[in-house]
Amino acid sequence: MENLSTKKTTRLRMLIALALLSAIAFASTALLRIPIVMFLKYDPKDIVIAIAGFIYGPLPAFAMTVVVSLIECFTVSDTGFWGLLMNIIATASLVLPASIIYKKHRTIGGAVIGLTLGSVLAVVMMLLWNLLVTPIYLGYPRSAVVALLLPVFLPFNLLKCSLNSILTVLLYKPISATLRASHLLDKKGDDSAPKSGKAIIPAVAGVLLVLVITATVLYSILSK
Repeated sequence: MENLSTKKTTRLRMLIALALLSAIAFASTALLRIPIVMFLKYDPKDIVIAIAGFIYGPLPAFAMTVVVSLIECFTVSDTGFWGLLMNIIATASLVLPASIIYKKHRTIGGAVIGLTLGSVLAVVMMLLWNLLVTPIYLGYPRSAVVALLLPVFLPFNLLKCSLNSILTVLLYKPISATLRASHLLDKKGDDSAPKSGKAIIPAVAGVLLVLVITATVLYSILSK
């Protein structure tokens, strides 16, 4: 009975934490949407969902992706079903590979490899889906969308994924520590924190920062 009660308590804490993180992810979308180029806007919700994936695994992260995207669709978004679909694909492409790899390799290296692979997948998926979907829901000729792939969609998604990856690495420990301090994440037996020396975190952030700078330079060159 005690074990059953403990499991129920742990599950309840997880649900509360996921609800809280989902609320934060939505708030970040509603309040921090930054227009970048044309109709493309940056928002940091993927950071929160990626951190949830690192702590709780890929399935809860995917559930958060769908829930937050649905709430966004019916509140602050004006892109309808197609925007909802694109949001789910974009976030899931980044977050799921990252959380799956991190679940097996709970180290800074595992986090970086997961985020890197997730970023590559997300960029590729967004190029493909923008090519398929943008002509439908914005009414652009497909030839016009093809012309925008390299100068607009590629650098935007590189910039977005790189920035989200950097902030995920930097904010993971503070957020997980806050959840533990709030008793929403068990201290005992918690192995969600990456096992590595402190010195590697600035190095990882530096590598990811180079990706952001590269994406920015690429955008400035290709957009001319």
